[in-house]
Amino acid sequence: MLGSLTEADDAVQEAWLRLNDADATTIANLGGWLTTVVSRVCLDMLRGRKIRREESIGEQVNQSRLTSQRADPESDALLADSVGVALLVVLDTLAPAERLAFVLHDIFATPFDEVGPIIGRSSTAAKQLASRARRRVRGAPVRSESGRARQRAVVDAFLKALGTGDLQGLLAVLDPDAVLHIDAASRVDGVVRVDAPAAEAGQARELRGASTWAAQMIALSRGLPKRFVQSAVIDGSVGVILAPRGKLVRAMVFTFCDDRITRVESIADPARLRQLEIRVL
Repeated sequence: MLGSLTEADDAVQEAWLRLNDADATTIANLGGWLTTVVSRVCLDMLRGRKIRREESIGEQVNQSRLTSQRADPESDALLADSVGVALLVVLDTLAPAERLAFVLHDIFATPFDEVGPIIGRSSTAAKQLASRARRRVRGAPVRSESGRARQRAVVDAFLKALGTGDLQGLLAVLDPDAVLHIDAASRVDGVVRVDAPAAEAGQARELRGASTWAAQMIALSRGLPKRFVQSAVIDGSVGVILAPRGKLVRAMVFTFCDDRITRVESIADPARLRQLEIRVL
């Protein structure tokens, strides 16, 4: 349900605490009661992941280090063997309710008339959520570790070219028809200020063709402290975040094809930033 052994331990502990506080004489079906409680705790945790994007990136990094220190390699291997690494990766692309409906029904064989109340939907709606999740799981491309490593190599080359002012190096990692999309909030921080008058008018901009915007991106990136810029996994793909003084102010989301970047989306709108799933590398 969570794809995280540490969070799974927390969810189970929370369920036992709730059981300890409950009146056991009122629980007719202990197994069903615990399934419901654990599932709802997991649902809250999945939804809370987006809220936690408001925390400072520094706190997220520290928590990530603590989690990795507490991780049990043997348990990680058992989890990967039993569920499958590819499935865990694809599950991260699902909405919380979709994820629980799919896991409860397709993995644990929980009937939809029980799944519905757990996620706060009708049994019919739960069935539709699981069906939609099933299609996405079956049809989603598998993001292998080698693919992730290749993405990171491309992003590292992108950042190196920006930092050194290497126009040819930047063009080498960009598709010739690469698109740069700048949201309306992307106008003042000095990372991307392409076509500033349009951005100041509150308009998003989209520039096509790497040669039309690569040089300007290099010019506008000069002087930006490297410690504020970091590669990260954003919604499942490697991208870049800007976090001066630990506060996330921008994300750059990339689309890749054949080890080249075909699209760069610069996101500075706080509402959109909070919707992103970000894991610092």
